Amino acid sequence: MDFSSPKVMGILNITPDSFFQASRKQTEKEIAERVQQMVSEGADLIDVGGYSSRPSATFVSEQEEIERLRYGLGILFREAPGAIVSVDTFRSEVAKICVEEYGAAIINDISGGELDTQMFDTVAKLQVPYILMHMRGTPQTMMENTQYDNLMQEILLYFSKKINELHQKGVNDIWIDPGFGFSKTTDQNYEVLQNLEQFGIFELPVFVGLSRKTMIREVIQTPAEDALTGTIALNMFALTQGANILRVHDVKEAVQTVRIYHKLKPSEP
Repeated sequence: MDFSSPKVMGILNITPDSFFQASRKQTEKEIAERVQQMVSEGADLIDVGGYSSRPSATFVSEQEEIERLRYGLGILFREAPGAIVSVDTFRSEVAKICVEEYGAAIINDISGGELDTQMFDTVAKLQVPYILMHMRGTPQTMMENTQYDNLMQEILLYFSKKINELHQKGVNDIWIDPGFGFSKTTDQNYEVLQNLEQFGIFELPVFVGLSRKTMIREVIQTPAEDALTGTIALNMFALTQGANILRVHDVKEAVQTVRIYHKLKPSEP
């Protein structure tokens, strides 16, 4: 994938409990309409999730997650056969099924291999791009793990170790996600965003998921339903700091943001 131009990844939640209620799609009609909408609005990729990763999310069994994703992926590829699809899962068996049986192209793992020790080996065998995110604990406990001596230093060290481990196993197509909203307070999220350029040291695509998150809602005192303006503002800032992929609920607005960013960006000499 050519990252000379930032890419937009649309979110498809096959869940009943994702934090943004309007993003929850469970019926065939809802899923089909959501896929059609994202494609028509210009999504470069679609990220499908069957397990909500919001703070204190309800536990979902592996079998339930697989059933949700089988259902959703079947509809997605029927509606958009050529779509580039990422699967949001931290379970290696789920990743394997989605890639081998449905043709998913990317694995998006919020746990960086911490919640399934077989994930790195599985991705190495599948030879698909891997989104490596920073998080501590689980979705149920992550907000109890926000104590850092040096936030940026510890996150950069985490990525350095994980990237080295992945390279040792033969995984070379890695995208890095700082994990906004995961194991970080609102102030810590903004500190990471303000230092996003530092992730350029790895010379890997930088993946950013800011859409309608608590770090926006707390600052502007609004529910997720009214957090689009704040999302657009932070996405634009992230692009100026080197973000290569924006993961969003609102594809049209993100695509427009990328176009404006290109107009503002100085031409290469």
